[in-house]
Amino acid sequence: MNWDLDNPYTLAISVQPDDIDELGHANNAVYVRWLERCAWQHSKSLGLGLEEYRELDRAMAVVRHEIDYLASAYEGDELTMATWIVHWDKKLRMTRHFQLCRNSDGLTLLRGRTTFACIELSSGKPKRMPPLFLEGYAKGLTEVSPA
Repeated sequence: MNWDLDNPYTLAISVQPDDIDELGHANNAVYVRWLERCAWQHSKSLGLGLEEYRELDRAMAVVRHEIDYLASAYEGDELTMATWIVHWDKKLRMTRHFQLCRNSDGLTLLRGRTTFACIELSSGKPKRMPPLFLEGYAKGLTEVSPA
């Protein structure tokens, strides 16, 4: 694949019949589910899954999605979603970049960015990232060259 950045975390996706909408392609809301699944799997690979979130009473909650839908996915397509942590302030916020490609031709179907904020699960209020988040997410940070 021609990834936007080096060393992505990737997730294989097979487009299922339930993913298809009335227009005959994967529904836009399905793409958002794929983004979420990829982000969760990447976080788990860094040692930050739901169990750790609950123990620490912290979570990374979506604040903003920016998605460019570039081409359609169809039933039976085999895709690869990639993600990178491209920015974090080591306090409250973190940004991920996403790229979705079709395996058969390498075409990029989607590019997106999601901004997350650290919250306290028990209150839902913004709270600083605990040390375990700082350690774990540091392992997933990708250096991005200025454009």
